[in-house]
Amino acid sequence: MIRVGILLCLSITSVWAQNFKSSVLSATTARQIGPAVMSGRITAIEGNPEDPNLLYIGTAAGGIWKTYTGGTLFKPVFDKYAQSIGALALDPNHPDTLWAGTGESNMRNSVSVGDGIYRSTDAGENWIKTGLEKSEHISKIIVHPKHPSTVYVAVPGALWSDSEDRGLYKTTDFGKTWQRILYNNPKSGCADVIMDPRNPDVLYASMWEFRRTPWSFSSGGQGSGLYKSIDGGSTWKQIQKGFVPGILGRICLALAPSAPDHVYAIAEGKETFLYSSVDGGDNWTKESAIANVTARPFYFSVIQVDPIDSMRVYRPAFNLSISDDGGKSFYDASMQGGWVHPDHHALWINPQNTKHMFLGTDGGVYVSFDRGINWLFLSNLPVSQFYHVSYDLQTPYNVYGGLQDNGSWMGPSESEGGIDNSDWVNLFGGDGFWVQPDLTNSDIVYCEYQGGNMVRVHTKNRDVQSIKPEAAFGEPKLRFNWNTPLLSPSGRPHILYCAAQYVYRSSDKGYSWQKISPDLTTNDTIKQKQEESGGLSVDNSSAENHCTVFSISESTLDSNLVWAGTDDGNLQVTTDGGKSWTNTVRNIQGLPACTWVSSIMPSQHVRNRVYASFDGHATGDLQSYVFVSEDLGATWARITQGDINSFVHKVIEDPVNPNLLFAGTEMGLFMSIDRGQNWVQHKYGVPNTPVRDLAIHPITHDLIMGTHGRGIIILDDLSPFRALTEDLLKQDLVVLPARKTYVDPSPLGAGFPSAGGFTGPNPGNGLQIWYYLKERVQSGEVTIRISDSKGSEIFSIPGTKRKGINRIEWNLRQKPPRVAYGAKADFSGFFGPLVPPGEYQVEVISPIDTLKYTTVLYAPDYKDHSAADMQMQVQRVQDIFILQEDIAYLSFRIRKHKDLLENIADPKAQELNQALQGVHDLLSASKETTAITGEEKLREQLSSLYMSVSGFAGKPTLQQDTKFSSLQQQYQEAALRYETLIKKHDKTIAKSLKQKGMQSMPDISRVAFDRAQ
Repeated sequence: MIRVGILLCLSITSVWAQNFKSSVLSATTARQIGPAVMSGRITAIEGNPEDPNLLYIGTAAGGIWKTYTGGTLFKPVFDKYAQSIGALALDPNHPDTLWAGTGESNMRNSVSVGDGIYRSTDAGENWIKTGLEKSEHISKIIVHPKHPSTVYVAVPGALWSDSEDRGLYKTTDFGKTWQRILYNNPKSGCADVIMDPRNPDVLYASMWEFRRTPWSFSSGGQGSGLYKSIDGGSTWKQIQKGFVPGILGRICLALAPSAPDHVYAIAEGKETFLYSSVDGGDNWTKESAIANVTARPFYFSVIQVDPIDSMRVYRPAFNLSISDDGGKSFYDASMQGGWVHPDHHALWINPQNTKHMFLGTDGGVYVSFDRGINWLFLSNLPVSQFYHVSYDLQTPYNVYGGLQDNGSWMGPSESEGGIDNSDWVNLFGGDGFWVQPDLTNSDIVYCEYQGGNMVRVHTKNRDVQSIKPEAAFGEPKLRFNWNTPLLSPSGRPHILYCAAQYVYRSSDKGYSWQKISPDLTTNDTIKQKQEESGGLSVDNSSAENHCTVFSISESTLDSNLVWAGTDDGNLQVTTDGGKSWTNTVRNIQGLPACTWVSSIMPSQHVRNRVYASFDGHATGDLQSYVFVSEDLGATWARITQGDINSFVHKVIEDPVNPNLLFAGTEMGLFMSIDRGQNWVQHKYGVPNTPVRDLAIHPITHDLIMGTHGRGIIILDDLSPFRALTEDLLKQDLVVLPARKTYVDPSPLGAGFPSAGGFTGPNPGNGLQIWYYLKERVQSGEVTIRISDSKGSEIFSIPGTKRKGINRIEWNLRQKPPRVAYGAKADFSGFFGPLVPPGEYQVEVISPIDTLKYTTVLYAPDYKDHSAADMQMQVQRVQDIFILQEDIAYLSFRIRKHKDLLENIADPKAQELNQALQGVHDLLSASKETTAITGEEKLREQLSSLYMSVSGFAGKPTLQQDTKFSSLQQQYQEAALRYETLIKKHDKTIAKSLKQKGMQSMPDISRVAFDRAQ
């Protein structure tokens, strides 16, 4: 009955939720804060041979980035599509045409999948998909140099399962249709293909049999081999004469553009070697077998030859090895000019200047100008790959997370001038996974890196202590997942959890651990033979560790209620703090056996409710599985039915609105407002990158995303989403709530555009005004009017008219002061004073309706400024504001008089004109200049004072008060001098004034001046 109740409730809400589309969210753009000081895995680099400053960078899961400037500035050009890039290729005769194959082919356990091949004909600005949707991984693309409609694509295919969608494909009609021209079996795909530039019908292709499971990897098999075609792929013959006999694995290929019969191959076998052929592949000679050349051939799959020197060979692997003798010997050039991030996967050599090179690594892109001896890191690609994300409770809060091959880090959610590379702090090394700040001691952070290694880091004195649980003598070996859970439950920051096949709990910062469970896995011994993993090349980095606990969650409503999920499909729960456990997975209908439990979310609203996500991609199942139980796992209901288009890494429930759920998936962020019955993708500021982890900050209400390709992304303030209901979505115009707004006189700013670096944006500092429009406003305008508590208008802002959620920000400033005329701009005239904290009225005025509500602006909790101090600051700013406008009024009057006197020939009139100019010269700078001038008069000094006093929340200094009094006195003297001059000369030029039809010098009143402005 409980399960029926769940489905009935959700089916009712689904009727109205169908109107909740992704487009409704278009104004709720998330912000990507980086980092780029440590980047992510680069999978492809393609440069324009006609313009070497124009390059495209393909990333493991961060899309495609384009630079016009040789790498000083990048922009993403592929955000709407699958972000995992396997290959890029330019049409050599039409360089505005770019092909992109999705799905990284460096076949480690964490690679993301693709959804086919795309083509752009306008240098990456727009794309169309051209087929191969089921390829999953693409390793190479070659465009025919004479017939651009002909393209060859190497498809290794699915990593985790058999697939018929593998092999070498060819199109002759720009991808409208594809023909598979080389295929061996469902386990073998095409790893590489190269073309003879003299004769494009001559092709070399390597086939590769491979398979990864959650507990093993096998590279090599009968389906592997090297092939050659001389008729454009119509027929093939196997060529590997001279290779070491036996089964082969992955083979990477290269030929010398200056001598195309000179071909190179690194062939994985029981003995892996670099081979070369000088007769077009008919015969092969065994060359080098140094460690870096033969390293991890399944992962390092690139070899390249200098465009003009057939004997100079580059091998990117752990390091960049270079040979000048055709592969007989190598040296590691990348270490001679300083440290370069290890693990290299892409290399582009400028054919016009072969000293100029770009190298793609697990840590980003490097550029060399001396043939690879010295390298410069391009720290402006924010494609870092997080596994998990967490936060602290500081103001502003910091985010924490672990990065693939780039350690553990922390960085601010906002920073002065924006969040730049220097704001990020490295906490520890390794492959970073879980990073947990100790909320009871801000100097302590817990970090986990691959294989269950855990450390407690003291951030100030840099003490690091291992806290990994160890098995006692006679106990079974502990099995830690490559991505071992390490977490501190919300509300109990003094507690830590971690797990191997058992769950452990610590209450003393990891100094000791208590085992609180038996083995919660299936303990399948067949899946525990990691020492044998790798196939031809034994490779056990702990990524294949299996039968482990992967997910742990403690209920915020009952600390004795703890859930644990395993990588082999068990979903266990204890209600007594670990004394007894129940496996609930057998109660889940429609879930394939042994499906990885990717996340567990005990409800924060109902004790017995729990959400769980399952990830089956490691068995070839790419479906989304999210289930909910209302009875501690006795019954379950599936709440994803196809509207999430990829497998799910994380599901979380909003702590305020129980109907609001978020799911981090392999293809981006999804959200539901009806407890999971319907899901929509939030794609505004969130590309289709893997969202591996999610967290909601309890104070700022931000949704924090740890993405595996685009760093940390923050969706600021979930308040508007929490308000979405059936009734609201039916209304024409509705105001949505927002989080608290603080009046801060020293905002952090947005930062300057960077060249060669990256700066993440800060959140808005002003009042966020959210409203929902059921339909777009077709005629008329939307206006936002701000009034004080008495109803007097302070500011008005144009609103937006789009359908769905709209967001307008008021910067909390009044209209700027009017400033006196001068020879140079006075920027204080663009900078209104902040309004004081208090109640304000907001009106959303539209042709549909006008809605009015009250909002409160709060004073920040300054420890150094009393309420009286802050009131003194507000008063002084207002005093300066008034004085600025007084000076502007006096300047205006003087200039009006001078305009009149210029047309009176009377010498007395010109005498008055000159005297008035003298008074005006006291008010503002008069030296005309197109550059900076050092002339500072009353206006300039007052402007400087205005900016300095208004930028600090506390009381002004004695010097500032003294300065204001001095400037006020100077103004009064100037005003008195003006009045005296007018009275003195009014009679002397009376006759001239009468001739102009005037009885006296005309003047403009203050009221008229105020109206005129």
